[in-house]
Amino acid sequence: MIEVDTLAKHFRAADGTLVKAVDGVSFSVAAGEIVGLLGANGAGKTTAMRLLATLLAPTSGTARVAGHEIVTDPLGVRRHLGYLSATTGVPDRLTPREVLSFSGRLHGLAADAVAGRVAELVATLGLEAYGDRPCGRLSSGQRQRVSLGRALVHDPPALVLDEPTSALDVVGARDLLDLLERLREEGRAILISTHRLHEIERRCDRFVIVHAGRVVAQGSREECAGTPGGLERAFFAAIAGSGAP
Repeated sequence: MIEVDTLAKHFRAADGTLVKAVDGVSFSVAAGEIVGLLGANGAGKTTAMRLLATLLAPTSGTARVAGHEIVTDPLGVRRHLGYLSATTGVPDRLTPREVLSFSGRLHGLAADAVAGRVAELVATLGLEAYGDRPCGRLSSGQRQRVSLGRALVHDPPALVLDEPTSALDVVGARDLLDLLERLREEGRAILISTHRLHEIERRCDRFVIVHAGRVVAQGSREECAGTPGGLERAFFAAIAGSGAP
């Protein structure tokens, strides 16, 4: 469902230095699978996800979402991908229902289809108690549910989620991850990045570890988290053995 093939993104820093934010990355996410994209700050996770979401153009390589290529068919990618940014908030003055309705119309859904989809998401995400309350009066966990609903409003088969639990407490994070497991059971392909390794150690089917823009290790849950020391030890061992600074 998500195929990343030697994807690269290079920038020029202010001093002219070439920065290889993503440097020939390859991995995949199948339908009905959650894959954790792991790495320290600056490893290239967010840049890779922005490339998948067609917010950036690659320097080289490619990626496909549901068979649609990110450079030649970005609109096809966006129709099949739900993207949750680590930094994009929800408008304080709009209610969750209004945010979801507006997002649905932006995705080209007809007015009657939007109404039904919004009602479905309000129930699925547990927004009933505050669906008509301005988002500025919601907790961070409630706002994150609205953001996830915005990514799901067009019913995409693939999701790319950048640090979705970063603003949540332990209960909110558990609830969101429980929801992602249900979405996986529906057959969606889910790519999730996080620094909270303990949260996803038993939630993901596979892991991809990146460092200095490159994939330094990847494997199944059993391969990465099933050994003494678990996922954290596998993560640090992969970085230490990468040879990158």
